[in-house]
Amino acid sequence: MASPSTTDPRIPRRPLDDVDRALVELLSTDGRMPNAELARRVGIAESTCAGRVKVLRDAGVVLAIRAEIDLAALGRPIEAMVALRFTGHARESMDSFRDRVASIPGVVAAYHVAGADDFLVHISGATANDLRDLVLDHLTSVEGVAHAQTSLIFERVRGRRPLG
Repeated sequence: MASPSTTDPRIPRRPLDDVDRALVELLSTDGRMPNAELARRVGIAESTCAGRVKVLRDAGVVLAIRAEIDLAALGRPIEAMVALRFTGHARESMDSFRDRVASIPGVVAAYHVAGADDFLVHISGATANDLRDLVLDHLTSVEGVAHAQTSLIFERVRGRRPLG
């Protein structure tokens, strides 16, 4: 039987070395950085760099390269984080909500968390009324939600050094 590291593409086949970590750091800062620039900054050949980035993607270390969007530029300048607490913790309820929440218009991201709350849901809207309606119509109306607390986001600061 194959070991988990050879059957699960999310698990690297080998530990990450300093070059891998440098590549991940650069890609997390600028996912569109050309291969030639990545190679130059890390100090390896372009062909080696391309191969290493492919291995990082195939191993599931680099999951995706996405654009960071200015929500205000899209007419959704008001953001909030909604903490949801459920009455129970049945796997089916948690899985169902997790699958459903991603398709709700206005949801930026959702996090299933440990602690007093079960989910943190990042939402955005054009007005405070939009946020209220999203919370009341789509989040607190879900069966099993016992408590919701909405916190407005004044400013979002993205970490620049996710690997330390």
